[in-house]
Amino acid sequence: MQKKVILAYSGGLDTSIAVGWLKERGFSVYAYLADIGQPINKAMVKKKALNCGVKKVIIEDLKGEFVTDFVIPAIKANAVYEEKYFLATALSRPLIAKGLVKAAKKLGAKYVAHGCTGKGNDQVRFEISVSCLAPDLKVVAPAREWSFKSREEQIDYAKKHHIPVDVTKRSPYSIDENIWGVSIECGILEDPWKAPPEDAYILTKSPKKAGSKTKVVAITFKDGVPVKLNAKKIKLPGLIEKLNKIGGECGIGRSDLVENRQIGIKSREIYEAPAASILIYAHKELEAIALDKETNHLKKELEKKYAGLIYDGFWFTPLKGALDEFINKTQEFISGEVKLKLYKGNIIALGRKSKFSLYSKKLATYGRGDIFNRKAAAGFIEILGLPYKLTGRRKK
Repeated sequence: MQKKVILAYSGGLDTSIAVGWLKERGFSVYAYLADIGQPINKAMVKKKALNCGVKKVIIEDLKGEFVTDFVIPAIKANAVYEEKYFLATALSRPLIAKGLVKAAKKLGAKYVAHGCTGKGNDQVRFEISVSCLAPDLKVVAPAREWSFKSREEQIDYAKKHHIPVDVTKRSPYSIDENIWGVSIECGILEDPWKAPPEDAYILTKSPKKAGSKTKVVAITFKDGVPVKLNAKKIKLPGLIEKLNKIGGECGIGRSDLVENRQIGIKSREIYEAPAASILIYAHKELEAIALDKETNHLKKELEKKYAGLIYDGFWFTPLKGALDEFINKTQEFISGEVKLKLYKGNIIALGRKSKFSLYSKKLATYGRGDIFNRKAAAGFIEILGLPYKLTGRRKK
């Protein structure tokens, strides 16, 4: 009796080879494809998977769930890994794992599989997510076990076993794309001394070629969630798509990062995330006027931890859930509008306003209308500095 396995399938070389590899080992393979906003021809991918020998192809449109359950928490948390990566790929993996688990339960499969390599982050993200959601499921990782040493060997295997793969349009880069951004690695990018060539980028113009005209955008938030663009209500997936286009035209959203992988090595990748860059920038500006000092400062510290948990594959863990509770509490008064100027790769704040703002011009001004009690400052400083007056005396 064949063993059923649900394979996270993309249609690329690795997952196509994985179908044949799994079948050789007695598995009955079912392909699972999640649409999270990547450019994809579903009919072609389905046909290709069936030609590879899968029993059934399951395709789910998860863009809405991705934005609602994964992107929105990332915006609220200002989630950026190592100050440059907006986590587009990392955010998608727990959702795909959730889909794999759901498909496995529906089909009565005891195995799920992925095409991730043995030194990447995605293997960790998939497998820890599966462990959290369905600890009894077994994970098969063909790319960690097969003996192929090069892409050419994989292509030879595909030809020998009549597995259809596209070898005529090979790119030197490995690219992962969804609605929140693009991750690009391999090729010349593996040399951190060399600048990324322009042909590596997909969404963004070079700031040099972005044109001399500025774009002004106004983003309205409600409880930390973007709800309007330029005063017009728009659902978040559409808002993200519009900002990806606007920001990309202005050269917004590029980053080049030598990052610390979960698996213990450093890697160099470039990223494109125009909408993410704009929305999180705007969100931070609104928090600056609506959060009190201590909450704002603690949140900034926890944002790094939160981004690290996403990057490392710990989306469904208790700690990440506990941080969500804190972050959601901080968003109760993050409603208002932020106006930004986009120009040649730069995002510049032009204004921010909120009915919940803690900024008081009467307290901040040095002009007429000042109501700040200056005399109170002396006593404040005296008490605040008292411990340090004592330590100063101790030194003598």
